[in-house]
Amino acid sequence: MAMPLDDIRLPRPDVELAPPCWLDHLRFAGVPPNFVSGADPHAYHILIARLGGENVATAMAFDHRGDCGIYNTGTAEHARRCGLATALTALQVHDALTRGCQTGSLQSTEMAERIYAAVGFRNLGRILEYVPPRRSSEP
Repeated sequence: MAMPLDDIRLPRPDVELAPPCWLDHLRFAGVPPNFVSGADPHAYHILIARLGGENVATAMAFDHRGDCGIYNTGTAEHARRCGLATALTALQVHDALTRGCQTGSLQSTEMAERIYAAVGFRNLGRILEYVPPRRSSEP
């Protein structure tokens, strides 16, 4: 999915944010602390939403040549349907405009397409991923 950032459909949302922390984002995303260990964490724009004093949603952005890629957006199951993923995505788009980006791009699960469409992203097609079948000896 992609969009010209000027086409954002939502005003800048007011959402409670935790301080942006690379390790908190990785923990929330369910990846080990050494994930992309060669990367500069300061090159990424981390947002973490809080609800009831708890970190419950996150989104990461990375800018490259005027495009803001949005990655690892997720919400804890008990906090879903509160608009937090939509709010974090909209914040990433607003912030990317401020940083000088012109476009935004992301890959979406089928479940999240409506969230991103509400912000202004449009579908550019499907990516099909081949996953080999498990062998009977694998758990």
